[in-house]
Amino acid sequence: MSDASKTTNAKKVFIKTYGCQMNVYDSDRMTDALADHGFSPTQDMGEADLVLLNTCHIREKAAEKVYSELGRIRDFRNEREPGAKKMLIGVAGCVAQAEGEEIMARAPAVDLVFGPQSYHRLPELVARADRERVIDTDFPEEDKFAHLPAPKKEVTISRGLTAFLTVQEGCDKFCSFCVVPYTRGAEVSRPVAQVIAEARALADAGVREITLLGQNVNAYHGVDDKGRQIGLGELCYLLAEIEGLARIRYTTSHPRDMDDALIAAHRDLDKLMPYLHLPVQSGSDTILKAMNRRHTAAQYLEIIDRIKQARPDMALSGDFIVGFPGETDRDFADTLDMVKKVGYASAFSFKYSTRPGTPGAEMDNQVPEAVKAERLEALQAEITAHQTAFNAGCVGLTLPVLLEKKGRNPGQIAGRSPYLQPVHIEADESLIGQILPVEIVDRAKNSLVGTIVTSKVQAV
Repeated sequence: MSDASKTTNAKKVFIKTYGCQMNVYDSDRMTDALADHGFSPTQDMGEADLVLLNTCHIREKAAEKVYSELGRIRDFRNEREPGAKKMLIGVAGCVAQAEGEEIMARAPAVDLVFGPQSYHRLPELVARADRERVIDTDFPEEDKFAHLPAPKKEVTISRGLTAFLTVQEGCDKFCSFCVVPYTRGAEVSRPVAQVIAEARALADAGVREITLLGQNVNAYHGVDDKGRQIGLGELCYLLAEIEGLARIRYTTSHPRDMDDALIAAHRDLDKLMPYLHLPVQSGSDTILKAMNRRHTAAQYLEIIDRIKQARPDMALSGDFIVGFPGETDRDFADTLDMVKKVGYASAFSFKYSTRPGTPGAEMDNQVPEAVKAERLEALQAEITAHQTAFNAGCVGLTLPVLLEKKGRNPGQIAGRSPYLQPVHIEADESLIGQILPVEIVDRAKNSLVGTIVTSKVQAV
C-alpha cells in the first residue's frame, strides 16, 4: 500500500473525557481498542471521523451538560462542507449507561451509545454505526479487560511518566446517594496476572508511577495463577517488585475495605505512597446511616488511627457531601468536627444533588439549596485551613519529588511530592523523569516551591 493510500484511509478519533480518573483510563483504552482498526487520536475535533464523549454521572446536571455538548457537535458537523467525510458521534460512559434510550430519543445526531462494559466491542460498534444507530448498554458476562488489546508501547510512552491502571470496577455498597452500582455494575476485579502484565508494560515504556483505579479499589479480590483470591495489599507487594516502577497509588477506597493486609503494605512498602484518599462523606452517624455507608464516625476514626500507627507520615484526603436529606445543624457540626479530628491534607466537598433511581432521591426532608450552599462554604473554609496548614508544615522539609514536566515559566520544571502536591523547581528539564530530593522552601495556594538538594529525605 502506498503512503498516499495510507493517508487517505487514515481515520481520526476525538475523545472528550468527563469526570473521574477511571474515565481517563477508559478513554485511553478506547483509543487502544480503535488503534488496530485504523483510528489514531486527534486533539482537533475538526479532523475527526469519530467524536466520542466519555461521560460521568457523578456531578450535578451531568446529563444536561452532555446534551449541550452534543448540540454543539451536531451544529459543527452540519457546518461541514458538502461532500466532506462523515463524522460519527458517540456517547460512552456512565451517562450513556444510565440514559442510553433517552439519549437516542433526545439527540438524533448521536450515532452510537455504549456503556462502560462495552469498550472492547467498540470497533465492531463503530462499524455498525456507519449503517445504523447503535445502542449497547448491557452488562455482558465476558471480561472486557481480557478482550481489550494491550497498549502499544509507543502510545504508552506518549502518555508520560504517570499512568492510571484500572484493577477493579463496580460497587456492591449501594450508598443511597450513588449511581455507580447502576451504571458500573457489581464489583469485578481483574485477574492478578493481567494487572501485573499491564503494570510491567507501563514500566517498560518509562512510566514511573501508577495509580490503581476502582470505584471501590480496596475491595479488589483478583485471582492469581494458583486460583487464590488476593486483596489489594498483596497486589501492591507484587507490583512493588516490578523494576522501574517507583511509585504506587490507588483510589478510591471505602473504609469498610481498609483491611490489615493493606495497612501492612503501607507500613512495609516504600513504593506505596503515604497518601490515602478515604472518603467518609459525613461526620454524623445519623447521616451515615441514611447514606447506607455501613460504618460510624467512630469506626472511621479508628481506621485512621490504625493507618497512622502503621505509617505515621500518612496524609489523608476525603470526600464530603453536605445537605443530604434530613441533615440538621447538629449533623453538619459533626462533619466539621470530623475534618478537625482527621486534619485532612486535602478533601473534595459537594452539595448533595439527587440522582434519579437512587434511594436518596426519594427521601423526605430535602435540605433547601440556600442551606446547602451556606454549609458547603463553611466546610470548604475548614478544609482549606487544614490543607494550608499541611502545606505550611512541608516548608523546610526535604521530600522525594518525581520530576514530571516543564513548568509554566522558563527554566522551571514541575513534579509531585509523595503527598500528591505539585512542586515547582528552578532546574534543567534534562532532570525530568528522575525522583530527586527537593527541599521545600515556600508554598503557594495549591502547590509548593522547592530546590533540588542531596541531603537525606525527610518525612512529614
